[in-house]
Amino acid sequence: MTAMNTERVAYVGAHEKRREDLRLTTGEGTYVDDIQLPGMLHLDLVRSSVANARILEIDTSGALKIPGLVAAYTAKELRGLAPQLPPAAGVPGMPMQLAEHRILAAEHVRFVGAALAAVVAEDRYAARDAREAISVDLEPLPVAADFERALDPDSPLAHPELESNLCFETTLGNETESALAESDVVIRQRMRSQRVIPNPMETRGVVVDYRKSDGRITLWTSTQAPHLIRSLLAQVLDLPEHSLRVIAPEVGGAFGSKNALYPEEVLAVVLAKDLGRPIKWIEERQEHMQATTHGRGQRVDMTLGARSDGTLTALKLRILYDLGAHPHGNSLLSPFQTAALMTGCYRIPNAHAEIRGVFTNTTAIEAYRGFGRTEAAYYIERAMDLLARRLGIDPIELRRHNFVKPEEFPYPSPAYHVFDSGDYELCLDRALEKFDLASLREQQQRMRSEGRYLGIGIATYVYRASTGVMPRPPGDQLFLKGLWEYASVRTDPMGQVTVLTGASSHGQGLETSLAQIAADELGVRLEDVSILQRDTDVVPYGGGTMGSRSLPLGGSAVLLACRQVREKAMRLAAHRLGVDSDAVRYEAGRAFRADAPEQGLSFAELADLSFWPLDLPEGMSPMLEGSATFGAKNFTTPFGTHACLVEVDPQTGGIELLRYVAVDDCGRAVNPSIVEGQIHGGIAQGLGQALMERVVYDSEGQPLSSSLLSYAMPRADDIPNLETELTETPTDLNPLGARGVGESGTCGAMPAIVNAVVDALSPFGVEHLDMPLLPETVWRAIHDEREAR
Repeated sequence: MTAMNTERVAYVGAHEKRREDLRLTTGEGTYVDDIQLPGMLHLDLVRSSVANARILEIDTSGALKIPGLVAAYTAKELRGLAPQLPPAAGVPGMPMQLAEHRILAAEHVRFVGAALAAVVAEDRYAARDAREAISVDLEPLPVAADFERALDPDSPLAHPELESNLCFETTLGNETESALAESDVVIRQRMRSQRVIPNPMETRGVVVDYRKSDGRITLWTSTQAPHLIRSLLAQVLDLPEHSLRVIAPEVGGAFGSKNALYPEEVLAVVLAKDLGRPIKWIEERQEHMQATTHGRGQRVDMTLGARSDGTLTALKLRILYDLGAHPHGNSLLSPFQTAALMTGCYRIPNAHAEIRGVFTNTTAIEAYRGFGRTEAAYYIERAMDLLARRLGIDPIELRRHNFVKPEEFPYPSPAYHVFDSGDYELCLDRALEKFDLASLREQQQRMRSEGRYLGIGIATYVYRASTGVMPRPPGDQLFLKGLWEYASVRTDPMGQVTVLTGASSHGQGLETSLAQIAADELGVRLEDVSILQRDTDVVPYGGGTMGSRSLPLGGSAVLLACRQVREKAMRLAAHRLGVDSDAVRYEAGRAFRADAPEQGLSFAELADLSFWPLDLPEGMSPMLEGSATFGAKNFTTPFGTHACLVEVDPQTGGIELLRYVAVDDCGRAVNPSIVEGQIHGGIAQGLGQALMERVVYDSEGQPLSSSLLSYAMPRADDIPNLETELTETPTDLNPLGARGVGESGTCGAMPAIVNAVVDALSPFGVEHLDMPLLPETVWRAIHDEREAR
């Protein structure tokens, strides 16, 4: 029987160990590739080695001779079985042109890695052999590989059937030209946030089981949003949603790359139905780096105006965004996130963004940790350092002078985003205290006299999280069907608590943090709460996990459902104790009479009594249970300050990170250990983009970084000891007071590290460098400045 939490231990706010870790670290977790079904076949794909081409012939005759091959498919064999993918989620009312995106390319191919043919065999080895036996004849076409040249008059068309490479063009914000003209100082800088690859530990994978007797389809897939995948599959294949069961087993990371429907998921369902046998497809790493979505891919022309005292007057961004060959999932929304947050933590009365999205013959770009918001933090924080240098003002004081103050919230920005609340100076002050800035400046000057170059970088950031409720876009575009979250809570006769959540954990520790919320609210032990998730037959609906939404929305839904259970328990207790409901109190897992506390019933006793319908209060249904949805009216805004110390070797361009301090505010921290882990991971990925990660294509659209031999990522020895601290400024947009934290690390790390490196190079006259700050990039910048002098 469930024990009460009689010691009144507060689980929310406690450093509880992640309960899922033991299962995952001892190999007891079940991932997609662990699933084995009787009679299961293996799917493999022939992918294009050319970026833009007409398909002249795909000859599958060689594959048909491979022992163990069951079937081979091209677009011709799939005709009538699999339509094209649904269009990417767009912005209501915004005109755009789109090209078709088929499951298997038919007449033409538009990027290296696009699927041309499929083979299905008895095992993966036969499937691989059959894949290699298929011959493909392609007629190459001119390639649009560089998104920065995609709108040039002489640029090839990524999709010759379209009029241009421009997918969409729009603006956001208010007028800035007059304010810029009246500014005392105007700085202009072109900046880039280069294309990178999310690269989770687990690549994508799918297993499909089709039951012919009733048409029931069960799909196991490595996804962030199983309910969204069910909805989109039903739309694409014209199936009722109840005929589809989507399960996300353990998911080995995603970072945004697994939050939308891919061709392989549709194809696996179609082929399982066609062949009447289960199908498995597991992505190879090189395949992942060519066919799974990339992230970032922006170029910005930034103009920032200010008065001579440093007061910001106007900000203008011209954003050019690389969509790749096909807009995918939510990819169209990325530059709008950048524009909405372009003012950062600062009062800038005039802000305007021009946004253009362009096609290229490259892999699609979609969400990656931070998704447009990381870019916004990077641009404005680089701009603040550039402005401080131009004005001769301390960059710390420039930031402090322009911060939105706590009493000014809620603060509407000219880019149409309302910032709910915050205390930006609190994080800045705590970071500076931990960092000991004054002594580091002294050390910096001393070492410069010795020919050694330290750099100090500070970045303050704010981003929007916990995606709020918004109307469904028009037409067939599905974007989570309303951005809220679902939870239900129920008990068994022993008082054990089961929580169902629409969130979908893939590394966030939700099994632990959601259990902490439920245990606290019901006054039971943490070990008496279990979490069920990631199965559309178990949980009716859910928005999945992305955009730092799971705790602010999912946790709040759990809290509200627990309150329903608690209220029902108190009503039952009042009935059994013979008093009115308002005469009952509930504490530490026990309901008791307010005037006689010794007369009461434990939660476990009440759970047991709730299963006896003949002795319940009138109108009460059996069982202690509750269900709730929660959708915030606005985005919450996590914020923080990151400080970085680097040393740059001018002889080699090498960069060494010496210290890193991060002070972050995620509102109420349900589990500080999990919060710190999220921040550490985000910093590592921000560091990767700042210093080493980039996707490179040649002029013919050939990827030159499609393996881990040619795509550099941070290792443990690249990351210094991370000194972290949390401040808590609760938001009033949800009952938990939680803001979210999943993308804080990336938002702070990129600008802090780049600012530090540029600060180290300031004696050489270097004012800006584009990421990644490779040793060669740094070395060339130093020598170019020397030659210019």
